[in-house]
Parts: sequence; C-alpha cells; structure tokens
Amino acid sequence: MTIKDHNPSSTHPPLPPTPEDEQFARLRLLRSRRVGISTYKRLLIEHGTAQNALAALPEVARAAGVSGYEICPEGVVRAELRAAHTLGAKLLHIDHPDYPSSLAELDDAPPFLWLVGNPEWLARPMIALVGARNASSLGTRMARTLAHDLGEAGFVVVSGLARGVDAAAHLAALPFGTIAVQAGGVDIMYPAENTALAGDIATQGLRLSEQPIGLQPTARHFPRRNRIISGLSRATVVVEAAAKSGSLITARDALDQGRDVLAVPGHPFDARAAGCNMLIRDGATLVRNAADIIEALGPLHAEPAELPLAPPKPQASQARKPRRSLRETASLHLTILQRLGPSPVPEDQLIRDLQITPAAITPTLVELEMDGKVTRSAGGMLSRAI
Repeated sequence: MTIKDHNPSSTHPPLPPTPEDEQFARLRLLRSRRVGISTYKRLLIEHGTAQNALAALPEVARAAGVSGYEICPEGVVRAELRAAHTLGAKLLHIDHPDYPSSLAELDDAPPFLWLVGNPEWLARPMIALVGARNASSLGTRMARTLAHDLGEAGFVVVSGLARGVDAAAHLAALPFGTIAVQAGGVDIMYPAENTALAGDIATQGLRLSEQPIGLQPTARHFPRRNRIISGLSRATVVVEAAAKSGSLITARDALDQGRDVLAVPGHPFDARAAGCNMLIRDGATLVRNAADIIEALGPLHAEPAELPLAPPKPQASQARKPRRSLRETASLHLTILQRLGPSPVPEDQLIRDLQITPAAITPTLVELEMDGKVTRSAGGMLSRAI
C-alpha cells in the first residue's frame, strides 16, 4: 500500500509500466488541474493506462477550451510521497483488497485514500455518528453513550473529527476502534483542539483522507468529506443537527447511497435538534439508545436491506398527495440519478421512463438541482452533474 519515490530511467527502451509506475502516474493524473473523479475514471477507460492519459491530457484540455494546460509536475507527487513517508501514512488504491467494498461501490468513490493508523478497522462493520459542532451537554453525552455501546457491540464508529458530537463519539469509541475521515490532508489537524485526539485515533483506530498530504481544508472540502463518512458506514446516526447543517448533508449522502439514516430526537425549541426532528418526521428511525440502532440494522453480519428500485406510483384518485417517506425519497433520488448521465435528456422523456407524474417528480428534481447533482439546461434538458 506504499509507493516508493519515483525515479524513471531514461537509459532503457520503453517497457510496459510497472504497477508502481502506474500507481504513481494515477496519483499524478488525479492531482492534475481540473481532473475530478469522473474525469479521472473516463480518461483511464479511454486511454488504458494513466501514463497514456497524462500524455493525452493537454490535448483533452485544449479541446475543452483550456489553453496553456500543464499536468501535475512529477515533483509535486514526489513531495507528497516523501511527506507521507515521514508521516508514516499509507496509500490505499481503490483496487487494493483492503479498500472497503462499501465505499468502492459508489460512483464517486475516492480513487486513493491516505491512511494513518491500522487499516484493519476498515474490514469491520461501521456506523457513522455525526452531529452539531456546538453540541449541547446532553448531545455530547448521548454521542458518548451511543459510541461506547456500539463499540461494545462490535461496530467501528466513523465520524469527522470535528468538535462537538464528532469528538465525543471518537473519544468514547477509542477503546473499541474508531475511524476519523478528515476534510484536509491526513496530516492536518483541524480543529487544532483535537490534535491530541487525532494522535490517539492514529494509535487505536484510523485516520483517513482523500486529499493530498499537507492540504489545508476549506469550506468546500467538508461536504465532499461527508460522502466518505456515510459511504463507509452501514448507517448514519445524527445526534444533534440544525435545520441547515453539515450533518444533514451527510444524512442526504447516506440516503443517496442507499444507506439507513437514524436520528436522536430533541426538544422542539432547541434549534440544534431541528434537523434531527425533521429527519424523524420524514421517516428516519428514532434513536433512544444503541439498542434501537442495532435493532434497526438487524444482526451484525447481515447485509443491510436494499432500497426498492422504484418508488410506488401515486394513485390518480387521491385528492391529497401523501407525504413521501424518507426511504421513498431516497429511492426516488437513486432512481433518477441512475437514469441520468452526462448527456442531457428531455425532462418529459425521464418522466415517461420512470412512469411518475410530473407533480410527483418535480420537487425531487428541484432538490437534486439545489444539491448540484442534476443540471438543467435550455429546452428542459436534464443531465447528471459530473
């Protein structure tokens, strides 16, 4: 899972790339400007190897209207690898047997993960515990209790190493193993107040990140981080969350990934509980203790139940449309995203394909547009955002 410093030879005739050379080239491709996960995957499919994709990338950029494009210099990747070696970090590629299958199955799974700690925790059943940074004393106490009891039951607690609920969950789960997904580089302790906790997690659990070593996190990195938290986990439990919060983004990611969402209820007058109460209102499982979570998931080694492929068709005779449950909403999100691709299709064609009334699908399309997962172009054309 480690990569040695890359030192290609210019004295030998061209040979097929070694696995080490190809992995170095793939990391360089992913670190190149304007290359996201979708572009990275497409370039590998079209050109066969990362080295071929790197050679073709300037022309691809030129065809897209980007002039003067330069791929990521080799020295940048070498510096990242040297920093990782100093840190003791390991690089895990998506094709490696240790890469968690629950994450690998996602369309936007990170091609690489940097790890600090013991990767064996990735083979254990995981549950995400997330919540407010400005958590109440009751919220942090609940997070500690849930994390401890879930750890005793054999689950690895996954969270985001933020202050508040995240920190409380990691701390309580330490004796049983916990995984912290970081928004910046795996060597960047954010917030700084959790530096000691991050060190303990590296010893007793695992820290991981898809970002380059040394990257300072910015606001845009945290929503991207959240999909990894939910993607690793069988379920996401929200302990405290405001009506508009990063924890609800994690819950939405979990739904879009076909995972269970559970929430701890709170007082109606407490803004920090508004998001949890909304989730429960819309169908999330209410959580009072760890036993509720374990009961909702079933036996430890059983596979979580899959969402239905298509939501139930609305009845034309209904005078008032019933509220769609959280699970039905998640199913419709998945169905729409599976139907759409990068090539735009007419909205009426999508409606006919799904056999859903316009009134039933329009609010969901608006939600997906606002989340940046669906793009609407002129003429009522829809495509999946890349």
